[in-house]
Amino acid sequence: MLLQLLSTMYQIFLPISLPVIGGVLLRRFRGLDTRPIATVSLYILTPSIVFHTLLHAELSMSDVSVTIVFSLISLVVMWLLAVGLGRLLRLPQQEQAGLTLISMFTNCVNYGLPLVLLAFGQLGLDKASVFVIGQMIIVNTVGVFFAARSHFSIKQAFYAVFRLPAVYAAILASILRLSGLSLPTALDDGFAMLAAAYSPLALAVLGAQMINVGSSSSTSDDAASPRAFWAGMGLRMVAAPLVSWVLLVLLGVEGTLFSVLLVLTSMPTAVNAVILAQQFGAAPRLVSRCILWTTLGSIVTLPALLLGLQ
Repeated sequence: MLLQLLSTMYQIFLPISLPVIGGVLLRRFRGLDTRPIATVSLYILTPSIVFHTLLHAELSMSDVSVTIVFSLISLVVMWLLAVGLGRLLRLPQQEQAGLTLISMFTNCVNYGLPLVLLAFGQLGLDKASVFVIGQMIIVNTVGVFFAARSHFSIKQAFYAVFRLPAVYAAILASILRLSGLSLPTALDDGFAMLAAAYSPLALAVLGAQMINVGSSSSTSDDAASPRAFWAGMGLRMVAAPLVSWVLLVLLGVEGTLFSVLLVLTSMPTAVNAVILAQQFGAAPRLVSRCILWTTLGSIVTLPALLLGLQ
């Protein structure tokens, strides 16, 4: 078992670790500014990989509908768990808001997509595409609501969603598929090239961002209570995989789709969660600490999960 675990870490996580380490080193020794790179990733590479994947994905309507239903139910269940645990522990309102961000936001884009591609191949990436689009929409609607509460504006959330180019890429790919039209070969090859550039760049940005998160967690002025921290760790690393497994079994999901959805919902907390936490005062130190430690913990938990799915 130990040898199999080490083999999984070597075959899947060693390739992933190289661009992450590169991002860490560039940030540490060259002061890499991730903002322009993240902008390229968000506005060019992410819509490209979404468009190209959805256009060529081997997806059935059953896969799409099950993924949407699963995403919505798991979102509600994790929110209820976060609210219930926050009230049970009598956490302040800020930490309760932070707990919802920790429990609901998974790093399925920068970390999850490259992992799924390496672990399950192109078929796994196809299955992951619908879930990832849903997560992007959730971050810019439900995420803003839980972070801001009293500052929430439905109009602002609506505009935030439709500022995401990946949403338009998904709509365009769906129209092309439904109409039976295809792109010229040269244009399709161009999108394929941009899609291939997504994973290494996203992982390098993740590595650089983790340095920022680690620094902010040690210098922030607001104190994160140990109860809130361990509650966040438990929700993201224990409750989320268990809830996902139960829901997938109840929904009758099997095969590659089962494995992909379980892995994506078991990812560490998304780095973007701390941006909302800082903007709306939702316990940013608590969120940043949980991002750091769930990411470090995933080095062990995700290979174990992948091993169990084999």
